[in-house]
Amino acid sequence: MRIGELAERAGTTTRTLRYYESRGLLPARRDEHGYRAYDERDLRLLTQIRTLRDFGFELEETRPFVECLRAGHPEGDACPASLAVYRRKLDELDALIGELQAVRAQVGAQLARAERARDELAAEAHAPGSPEPLCELGGQEQ
Repeated sequence: MRIGELAERAGTTTRTLRYYESRGLLPARRDEHGYRAYDERDLRLLTQIRTLRDFGFELEETRPFVECLRAGHPEGDACPASLAVYRRKLDELDALIGELQAVRAQVGAQLARAERARDELAAEAHAPGSPEPLCELGGQEQ
């Protein structure tokens, strides 16, 4: 198949395919007329790359998977280099999850502090002779 058909079937652009070719991720085969020629194996390579990219892998991180597919492994992730990339990505995700959990804890603590302050203001407002509390945007508290 030609580059346009491959791009359409893979759900990408011809520009992307040329870029992958320039990066050595997609083979640069030509037919007898000089047109780029691709087959189902190339579509499988692109599917692997796109799946990994959708999972947040950098383009260069897909290389071991592509090489594994080219070596004849049907899924592209059974090779040691592919497994190593999976492990690194999991470590990266675990670190990000830890950072997000820390931020969540801080936001939760801020919310609890703000709710306590609101409750204290509300209690003061109900004391005899106290003015109605105003929110920081200048309107009456609801």
